[in-house]
Amino acid sequence: QVQLVESGGGLVQPGGSLRVSCAASGFIFTDYVMNWFHQTPGKERELVAGIAVNGVSTNYADSVKGRFTISRDNAKNMVYLQMNSLKPEDTAVYYCNARAWKNGYEYDYWGQGTQVTVSS
Repeated sequence: QVQLVESGGGLVQPGGSLRVSCAASGFIFTDYVMNWFHQTPGKERELVAGIAVNGVSTNYADSVKGRFTISRDNAKNMVYLQMNSLKPEDTAVYYCNARAWKNGYEYDYWGQGTQVTVSS
């Protein structure tokens, strides 16, 4: 079955770095755009970064541009989010998302999330 398993979250001090990873299985990874979203209590899930199937085209939320880098390894079915210069406002649950459009249908898969806390 489809699985997206995030790992690498934790507690980090402001200004620090963290890399979260997502292991994908159960679907054709190279058919899917991969995204990272984050969510804080009481707020909607927001797109943080996305990467195209070829791993070349990326997009970022304005709030993380220049600090976060999304990447993917199509040989390993992995997607990563490198987070640098972390701020307390980056504190959230980070979710891995896989999305594709095939034959008129949208396919949308989510991981269970990993907590990232930025605090001194």
